[in-house]
Amino acid sequence: MTAFVRPRTLAEAVEARAAHPDWMVLAGGTDLMVNANHRPAPAGIIDLWRLADLGGIELTDELTIRAGTTWLEVERHPHVLERYRPLAEAAREIGALQIQARGTLGGNVGTSSPVGDSLPVLLAFDAELELASVRGHRRVPYREFCTGYRKTQLAPDELIVAAHLPLFEGPARTTWRKVGTRRAQSISKVMGAAVIFRDGEVVTSARVALGAVADRPIRITAVEQAVAGLPLGTKAAEAARAAVRTAIKPIDDIRSTSTYRREVAENLVARFFSGILS
Repeated sequence: MTAFVRPRTLAEAVEARAAHPDWMVLAGGTDLMVNANHRPAPAGIIDLWRLADLGGIELTDELTIRAGTTWLEVERHPHVLERYRPLAEAAREIGALQIQARGTLGGNVGTSSPVGDSLPVLLAFDAELELASVRGHRRVPYREFCTGYRKTQLAPDELIVAAHLPLFEGPARTTWRKVGTRRAQSISKVMGAAVIFRDGEVVTSARVALGAVADRPIRITAVEQAVAGLPLGTKAAEAARAAVRTAIKPIDDIRSTSTYRREVAENLVARFFSGILS
């Protein structure tokens, strides 16, 4: 019989994780349960669902979204809608309503699928992840967290506690787009997010991220460098398009071809800088 523990506090949770680093950590279960019949039963389960210390969203000098927050809560939260709308838009694309009501930010980040809908948004917003263990808390920039296909910097005795998103300084244009085979409940072929800072209509700096084009979500620094100093519109869009063309090497798989992914990624990122979006 599989052992089971349901901590009442974060302190109890990290102690359980330290004692049982080989046990399955369960939050909403929307990723883990899909493959439950295709893997051996775990030695034990640490159930974090609705642990109070891991729930909630608050705005201080940054936006903090705790790891147990569901995507439905993210999608509907006024601070997210007002200041980080692309994250709400991505949350609406994570499965159906049932998945959004159970799936959590920590689960999406921990699974670290290259097609995770929220992950390019976290990259574009320059998020940091807060990780905890019995050794203490630490923060890791999300751009450094993913190290390969479904591999991360999370240590065996650590839990994901929260994502911290910085506030913007100056006017910023934010956007997110997803391309799939249908309009809803679709696994991404290409998705992207951008935060574009500008002086008037001139790009001063940008953060651009793509998903489903590599073994992990990635920042496209070549685009960020190429558009700096250019006015939004044709010049910035074409510079972004050319930079994407050489910056990514998508794979062929059952969902799409590398040629299609590259062309779509070029068009998607170019549109971010075209001046069309508000």
